[in-house]
Amino acid sequence: MSQLYYATDISSWKTKTPFASIRRILQTNAEFFKIQPGLWGLSDYKKEILEKFSIRNNRISGSNEFTHTYYQGIIAEIGNSRNFKTFVPAQDKNRLFVNRKLSEVATTDKCDFTYPEIVRFAKTVDVIWFNERNLPNSFFEVEHSTDFKNSINKFYELQDFRAKFWITGKKERRRQFEDVINASIYYPIKKLVSFVDYENLVRQYEKEMSKDLL
Repeated sequence: MSQLYYATDISSWKTKTPFASIRRILQTNAEFFKIQPGLWGLSDYKKEILEKFSIRNNRISGSNEFTHTYYQGIIAEIGNSRNFKTFVPAQDKNRLFVNRKLSEVATTDKCDFTYPEIVRFAKTVDVIWFNERNLPNSFFEVEHSTDFKNSINKFYELQDFRAKFWITGKKERRRQFEDVINASIYYPIKKLVSFVDYENLVRQYEKEMSKDLL
């Protein structure tokens, strides 16, 4: 959706909330269909779009790989807009974020900020933001359907860094996340790990991408 913000001439629009108007047009016009929160396609090209992203039987919300990569890209883009260096794992670099590979969105392929045995865990985290001193500011894991434990176990190994830890997923999964993070084994990191749902993540993304347009 942020691309529409840039592409649409709103200079003559008599509204104080032009981007809200764009969202309303997308949501109420049959010419568009929703692929993911913040991502829309032209209905006339729905078949081609679904084929491009290997989404079968129109099960957009259930397409794990596409969903996972989409939110990795959004997280990296937010980090870029905040002047962090952004990292994604080597195994994900060739996956498509809309029309670009994740390797074209991430700004660094270096993840060697500490001892090798710790870096081994960090290199598998879905997105990392590094600050100007090349130290981690935030770690992000996208959890679309699995049980959170693998992601939280990674965070457990990285807890000694003064960094933020984020899990993002469907809002319906917040309770499941809370059940896992409240287990006694995770008590040392319970206050360090936060959950953000897809919709709030996308709202932040749109805010970041459009802040220079108004």
